[in-house]
Amino acid sequence: MVPQSGPLCLSGLADWPGITHVAQLTGNRTEKGKSTVAVVFLMATLPNAPDGPLSLLALNRGQWAIEKSLHYVRDVTFAEDRSRLRTGHAPQLLAACRNLAMTLLHRSGSSRIAATRRSFSYHPRRAFVLLFARPSPQP
Repeated sequence: MVPQSGPLCLSGLADWPGITHVAQLTGNRTEKGKSTVAVVFLMATLPNAPDGPLSLLALNRGQWAIEKSLHYVRDVTFAEDRSRLRTGHAPQLLAACRNLAMTLLHRSGSSRIAATRRSFSYHPRRAFVLLFARPSPQP
């Protein structure tokens, strides 16, 4: 996506005090021969930067990097989006269980989340040992 400069309708910004930056990002994507265009509008309250729209673009890309890294593990490895539990306390409880599982995987020192998850499913005692291990004292 490339920051675009040009006239935008700013008449409604009076309702948003403090807005210092407005940007429009346009992205083109082709998947399986089908092209789509996504248009995103950004508003922010930021200090003036010498590079103008590029600083807003950098913030946007940084946010998506965080979103992709965290949610990819949840969506792909733990299939969170396919969960059919949507009411009551069940979604929150399952999210807590997933967080615990991700903590265990990170504690194990592995960067291969899916492979480590499978290993723990084959050998659940290893997961329990890791879960109940006492942290070593810090000097």
